[in-house]
Amino acid sequence: MARRSTKTPGQDQPDDFEERILDIDVVDEMQGSFLEYAYSVIYSRALPDARDGLKPVHRRILYQANEMGLRPDRGYVKCARVVGEVMGRLHPHGDTAIYDALVRLAQPFSMRLPLVDGHGNFGSLGNDDPPAAMRYTESRLSPAAMLMVESIDEDTVDFGPNYDGQEREPQVLPASFPNLLVNGTTGIAVGMATNMPPHNLTEVISAARELIRRPHATLDDLMKHIPGPDLPTGGRIVGLSGVRDAYESGRGTFKIRATATVENVTPRRKGIVVTELPYNVGPEKVIAKVKELVQSKKLQGIADLKDLTDRMHGLRLVIEVKNGFNPEAILEQLYKLTPMEETFGINNVALVDGQPLTLGLKELLEVYLDHRFEVVRRRSEFRRRKRQERLHLVEGLLVALIDIDRVIELIRSSDNAAQAKERLMETFGLSDIQATYILDTPLRRLTRFDRIELEAERDKLQAEIDELTRILESDQLLRKIVSEELAAVAKKYGTPRRTVLLESAGTPAAAVPLEVTDDPCHVLMSSTGLLARTPGADPLPTEGARHKHDLVVSAIASTVRAEIGVVTDTGRLLRVNVVDLPALPPSSVAPNLSGGAPVSEFVSLEADEKVVCLTSLSPDSPGLALGTVQGVVKRVTPDYPSNKEELEVIALKDGDRIAGAVELRTGDEDLVFITDDAQLLRYPASLVRPQGRPAGGMAGIKLADGRAVISFTAVDPGAEAVVVTIAAYSGDALFGAEHGTGKVTPFAEYPRKGRATGGVRCQRFLKGETALALAWAGPAPARAANATGTPVDLPEIDRRRDGSGSPLAKPVTVIGGPAGA
Repeated sequence: MARRSTKTPGQDQPDDFEERILDIDVVDEMQGSFLEYAYSVIYSRALPDARDGLKPVHRRILYQANEMGLRPDRGYVKCARVVGEVMGRLHPHGDTAIYDALVRLAQPFSMRLPLVDGHGNFGSLGNDDPPAAMRYTESRLSPAAMLMVESIDEDTVDFGPNYDGQEREPQVLPASFPNLLVNGTTGIAVGMATNMPPHNLTEVISAARELIRRPHATLDDLMKHIPGPDLPTGGRIVGLSGVRDAYESGRGTFKIRATATVENVTPRRKGIVVTELPYNVGPEKVIAKVKELVQSKKLQGIADLKDLTDRMHGLRLVIEVKNGFNPEAILEQLYKLTPMEETFGINNVALVDGQPLTLGLKELLEVYLDHRFEVVRRRSEFRRRKRQERLHLVEGLLVALIDIDRVIELIRSSDNAAQAKERLMETFGLSDIQATYILDTPLRRLTRFDRIELEAERDKLQAEIDELTRILESDQLLRKIVSEELAAVAKKYGTPRRTVLLESAGTPAAAVPLEVTDDPCHVLMSSTGLLARTPGADPLPTEGARHKHDLVVSAIASTVRAEIGVVTDTGRLLRVNVVDLPALPPSSVAPNLSGGAPVSEFVSLEADEKVVCLTSLSPDSPGLALGTVQGVVKRVTPDYPSNKEELEVIALKDGDRIAGAVELRTGDEDLVFITDDAQLLRYPASLVRPQGRPAGGMAGIKLADGRAVISFTAVDPGAEAVVVTIAAYSGDALFGAEHGTGKVTPFAEYPRKGRATGGVRCQRFLKGETALALAWAGPAPARAANATGTPVDLPEIDRRRDGSGSPLAKPVTVIGGPAGA
């Protein structure tokens, strides 16, 4: 092949013009052109970015729709307008390709979390009914799409030129949730392809948060949170080995089965009712295949087939079975011969730093989390920079307000604005920006009231700058913020799993981790503040060798998918998802919480705030019982609105805190106060009227001057229980040189008294002892531990109600009872 000059015969040629012919081999030309085409398809069209899970066309649609203001709270606009804006400004390809991409973003049967809110005919399952033309349909961004573009205007991602260099477009979106795993993708490039199934948002975020907490988590750890794909159309995944292979290597296959049941469709005839089909399979395709098999006599026993699908009840295919045929056997034939069972091949190919890579589950989560860490870091830097700029202006204006008369006189005596600015800078030591801002500020703002506002704004800006600086300087705090933001997304947009996982045909998946089913469990909190859950609904064992962190100070029965409440000594109740807690293996001995996680990883506590107990959020519970340091008692009515993450369970007086709290099991327990001057008061819980959450409680115990409550518990009067008291020496921080004295007494030795009385003495002080340091009443046997969770032995039982204590060999910082009691 030869390339010649572009000059045509007859054109004027310069005097020094020389015709030059370049010979190029056709093979080299074809290779170069094909490689350029392949490169363009791979990087600009077919493969998604592993960070936001979007191909360029999808990214441009979302970005341009956001630029057009098509938010969920605005009206719909014609899809043709969106396609035109995207094509003209960002995407130099045909309008059909752009509209097809837009349609898929709006299809709830294609996307697990649709990114476009469509209005009109956007097609049907399996594309049996194609979407209407873009001049008829309307669209706007969905709430989930706003998460994808959230904070894009805060310098969180890089921008680059569009195809003609006249516009700027993002190279990636901030993506506040793992879109690639949640919505999946499919694409065919040159020499490679990608095919990723959708997953459940809550499960994916749970795994991402696990990886934030434990960067070295294994694939098995992550699959406890993500046992398998969760398809928008439901169905059943048969065989989990292929899923695990895909999560490990990035490639694998699994089978998807339709959800079908055998029912009496007529008074005299049974039938097969199909309510869910495999992913991307429509009912028309199934109907056509069944008719073909019946006509060719390859499938017998079918009397009729009806499509009763509607908007009210969703998909419903009714296959009537002839009398004398086994419906279960026909169903197996349908799975074998029709699209009611399809194979899905996972091929996790995505772009990472511009390179197409095949990624496993952990790698996909790591790439996304690294992206979110970078987004939050850049967002924090942007916000800090903006606040610093504003603080600079506010400080300059405050300087002017201090001597406003002189400022006004200086401005009035200046010949022009430039001279006034220079004189302001010289006189008050202001910067050019500050001086300009002062000159541009209206006189009406230079009042004493505005000065107060400016000082308040300055303090607020400085506090925000300090907080943002802490975030930027602490990798742990940055990771915590990303984890909390992900948890908020899961809380707001998470939905239950739709796809059932089966280990084999017809058999529920025995290997599916407990986290994916709502099985019974117990939630435990150790004396060192570790939270964990242990499987099973049976009572927890209480016997066995003692280990570090085995002292359980609070335990409640729950289920894996439920929420529990964490009650703090400031009167707050904070929600925690049980599925987020580490799971302990079943044990025949008393549980050891060494594998638990600190409570601070699940709730945000103030510097001096402590967790006092766990509670279920069931409205059928007898409720919480609370006792405060100042002797107030309260029974809380179990009314916990589901739309609030934080609740107040008692209105505390100034200086008061919760000394103890416990969830009542029957309402027939005895409430027990113990004060630091060794007074114990017990009375039935029935003497305390339940109150709503905003109430402040009622008088619980009469305190001597200067005394305080150090223990509040609830004890079953019919069970074996004990009272443990430990006295401290005066002048020492806790136990003095000899660790103080302790006493263990049967609970039955203490009589019931009336509410708001003074109680009876529970330990006689020895010389040098002035107060109780610790006390506890509860089920036997009592257990004790030091600050690190190491078990400490307590004295033998002493039946003297007001006797003195025995010396302790080791310091004790917490007392409790058996976890199963």
